[in-house]
Amino acid sequence: MSKQVAFIGLGNMGAGMAANLVKAGFAVTAFDLVPAALAQAKKDGCNTAATAHEAVAGADFIVSMLPNGQIVENLYIHNDKLLAAIDKKALVIDCSTIAPENSRALISAAEAKGIAAIDAPVSGGVAAAAAGSLAFMCGGTEMACTAAKPVLQAMGANIFRAGDAGAGQVAKVCNNMLLAIHMSGTAEALQLGMDNGLDPKVLSDIMLKSSGCNWSLEKYNPVPGVMASVPSSNDYQGGFMVDLMLKDLGLAMAAALASKSSTPMGAAARNLYSLHKNSDGIDKGSMDFSSILQLFAK
Repeated sequence: MSKQVAFIGLGNMGAGMAANLVKAGFAVTAFDLVPAALAQAKKDGCNTAATAHEAVAGADFIVSMLPNGQIVENLYIHNDKLLAAIDKKALVIDCSTIAPENSRALISAAEAKGIAAIDAPVSGGVAAAAAGSLAFMCGGTEMACTAAKPVLQAMGANIFRAGDAGAGQVAKVCNNMLLAIHMSGTAEALQLGMDNGLDPKVLSDIMLKSSGCNWSLEKYNPVPGVMASVPSSNDYQGGFMVDLMLKDLGLAMAAALASKSSTPMGAAARNLYSLHKNSDGIDKGSMDFSSILQLFAK
């Protein structure tokens, strides 16, 4: 008999993740507040539920992909009290990107009810969610993280246990802070080259074989037309939104404040993205984060 998975949160990331669980042979019951998202999940082979409580009935695994920590806590602990409806044999896998303290609150509340839970935020973006090639950064006990692997392997290519509860979230904000820093630096360097008459494709090829090589340059070039099938060549549509990058940079700054860590480059990247979002009198929050190039193009 197929293992039962409840999937809650069918946004840009969750939709592809749920579809890949179906492809891997899991029986998926999905729930989202948006009717169109539920309709797409049904097309992808999921059963659909009218409520989160209905979705988790009889589930072996509960996977959630939600916008922020307050929503996660309200769903599981406070308003909806979903933990009360989850079987003690089930495993909760929260893939939302939220503050470590939100994940620790969820995992602690679950454990108090005899339910295993982990935080498992992802890296890779919408394309990787659809392709099933996400990286998962897990926080929780070794036993719980090991138990989650069959589900995570259906959605991702790389699975890491970062440590105990909340550790996955810490790893995620560290990763995304670095991503913002090297995307900003890549855009700045490429624009400097263009301002001085260089072809951005030629300059990119040079830096790819030199010490400036990095992921943003290799996989996600921010200059339109240099690389096909990336958001910069599609008017910066799709991919990872500026608003989401700002959210993650805010989480990184909060984590730095809590640990009294020095993060001047992370703070600078956050300021640059904030300036970019509000530049030209237009809210650019829905554009892909590689659109930071536009800030330097001025």
